[in-house]
Amino acid sequence: MDLISVCICTYKRPDLLARTLDGVIAQARDPSFAMEVVVVDNDSSRSAQGPVSRFQQSRICKISYDCEPVKNISLARNRAIRNASGNLIAFIDDDEFPADGWIRNMCRCLKRYEADGVLGPVVPHFPPGAPKWLAKSGICERPRNKTGSPTTLRDLRTGNLLLRRRLFGDDGRWFDPALGLTGGSDGMFLSELVDRGRIFVWCDEAVVYETVPEERWAAGFYLKRNLRIGALQGNVIRRTGNPVAVLFPTLSFAAHSVLLPFSALLGEHAWMKALTKISFSGGFLLAFFGLFRAPDRP
Repeated sequence: MDLISVCICTYKRPDLLARTLDGVIAQARDPSFAMEVVVVDNDSSRSAQGPVSRFQQSRICKISYDCEPVKNISLARNRAIRNASGNLIAFIDDDEFPADGWIRNMCRCLKRYEADGVLGPVVPHFPPGAPKWLAKSGICERPRNKTGSPTTLRDLRTGNLLLRRRLFGDDGRWFDPALGLTGGSDGMFLSELVDRGRIFVWCDEAVVYETVPEERWAAGFYLKRNLRIGALQGNVIRRTGNPVAVLFPTLSFAAHSVLLPFSALLGEHAWMKALTKISFSGGFLLAFFGLFRAPDRP
C-alpha cells in the first residue's frame, strides 16, 4: 500500500491552515492508501503550532510539525521533504483546501499514466463580500487541462502536486534557497525534472480550492502578483535557454496594450483582465532579457 506524505509549508496563516488541515485529514479515511501530514512552519514565532496540535489530537492520521526559522520557502519545502517518509509526496498550499477524493484521484492518475508526477487544478474560492468584478474578470482563474495531458511550464508549482519519492536525490537541496524569497524554486525544480525526461501529467478531477481573502480584493495586488509571476517564468526560460518561449508573451503584451483602451468600455472586469495580462507578459519579457528581478514574496 502506498504511503502518501502530504506536505504543507505555512507562514502566519493559522486560520487558513486550519481549513487546509481539515480538508487534507479527511482524505485519510480512504482505505486505498495510507497517509501522513507533514507541516513545516516558516514563522520563527511558531504561529502554526497551536492549530496543528489541535488536529494532532484527532489521531486520524500521523501529523508532524516542524519549524524552519529562516524565512525562505525553499528551505521550508526542503525540510518538509526530509521529514516525509512516504513513497509518494504531495504538496498543497496553506491557503488551499481540497475537494473530496483529491488524493485518490491524484494516485489513480499517477498509476494510470505511469507518470512521475501529477498536477491538478487550483480553483478560486471567493468568501462573501468579495467584489463582483473580481470573479467576473477571471483573473483568479488558472488554466485547466484534459486529464492525462502533459503539463506545461505554466502548470509547474507545488500547489496541488503529487510526486514519486524517487525524484528526490540525496543532497537535500531540491528547492533552490536562492529563490526562497522571490519564489519560483518549485517551477525551477520541476522544469529541471521535465528536462531530464520525467513525465508529468494533469488530473482535472483532483481539485483544490484557493481562498481569496480580503487583502487580495484590491486591483493593485493582482498587478504586482502577475508582474512577479511573469518575471519568475521569464527567469526560468532565461536560465533553461528556450528563446522560442518568448514569442507568446511578446504577442500578448502587444495585443493587450492595443486593446486596453477599448477594454475600459466593457467595465472594470475587462480593464483589469487586460492590465494583468500586460503586467504578466511585461514582467516575463523584462526578466527574460535580464532587465528585471522578481520582487520578494509578500
